[in-house]
Amino acid sequence: MMADSFSEQAVQSLLDTDFYKLTMMQAVLHNYPNAEVEWAFRCRNDEDLRPYHAAIQAEIDALADVAISDSQLAFLERIPFITPDFIRFLRLFRFNPSYVFLGEEEGRFTLTLKGPWLHLILFEVPILALISEVRNRQRHADLPLQVARDQLYRKFDWLAREAGADELAEFKMADFGTRRRFSYGVQEMVVRSLRDDFPGRFVGTSNVHLAWKLGVAPLGTMAHEWLMAHQQLGPRLIDSQIAALDCWVREYRGQLGIALTDTITMEAFLRDFDLYFAKLFDGLRHDSGDPLQWAEKAIAHYQQLGIDPLTKTLVFSDSLNLEKALALFRALRERINVSFGIGTHFTCDIPGVQPMNMVLKMSRCNGQPVAKISDAPGKAQGGEPDFLHYLRHVFQVNGA
Repeated sequence: MMADSFSEQAVQSLLDTDFYKLTMMQAVLHNYPNAEVEWAFRCRNDEDLRPYHAAIQAEIDALADVAISDSQLAFLERIPFITPDFIRFLRLFRFNPSYVFLGEEEGRFTLTLKGPWLHLILFEVPILALISEVRNRQRHADLPLQVARDQLYRKFDWLAREAGADELAEFKMADFGTRRRFSYGVQEMVVRSLRDDFPGRFVGTSNVHLAWKLGVAPLGTMAHEWLMAHQQLGPRLIDSQIAALDCWVREYRGQLGIALTDTITMEAFLRDFDLYFAKLFDGLRHDSGDPLQWAEKAIAHYQQLGIDPLTKTLVFSDSLNLEKALALFRALRERINVSFGIGTHFTCDIPGVQPMNMVLKMSRCNGQPVAKISDAPGKAQGGEPDFLHYLRHVFQVNGA
């Protein structure tokens, strides 16, 4: 018998995904409904997942029966920027497991996606979450939910002791922990506990199902795939970031105004993030590289454009824990608004458990390669060296 940390099926809701998958999906529906893409899975720490192949396949096959409920649709209808035609599309949407290919190559587990972007986009987060849960069921079948809860509350206690009351009143924290969670049961416990007992300001979760179920705000805007795809959707590669940002502005008209900066590097992003975009977007999200150096570049950029940084927000989401977040908060709180999204540190930091380090990233769009360079070498994603070299050359990135 499984411990109460686990469920029979790892993903049971169409909304058990990150909010930015839905916001990007709506933009794809309206702007690129015929785009074809490919995705590739990568386990960064080279963990052998072959023993879980059959169980992973069974979980992916089970996604075909997952649908959205009327009450979930009603929840989405109350979000101002979710359009009626997208609601109708989601009512009809079903996962098609025939777009997912599991295999083995050179002694390693492989997983690829290939098909229409509109129909692949929701696969990423559930697949990562179910792989993590399948693996943890095998390795930690007897681990009770209370162990994860006790660990979480030790962190709450640390923060309550370490931070002053004035700091806690401003310290904004969100759950970003779906894709590498220990299990769905652990993430639900985490979000419920954050909502009820977090010492600082809990502002919401990236998980749309848990936002609906627990009555908290769903959070997210765009991910790397949005900017990566435009490397093959726009007229010229050099204009790809501008095209991605401009399309986003036209789709959401000032809503969802946090831009992701590290698809090609912060420096390359800021060259495209001119006064027009800097005024239209509410802020920026950090996802790789030194966070304080990145923040300094963002603040200097706003100042150079004549924009008061205190009118903008920086969202930090790269491998954060509470200690790192509090240090960043203290360094920046009087210079620019800050908010933090914590993932694995909340949903898979459990004694005796090694969290998975895995990604599932777009590799091709419309038959041509795409890539992410990022601000940290270990996060680079792009399987075609010639294109990666060309991308670096076009955007004047070191290493070209």
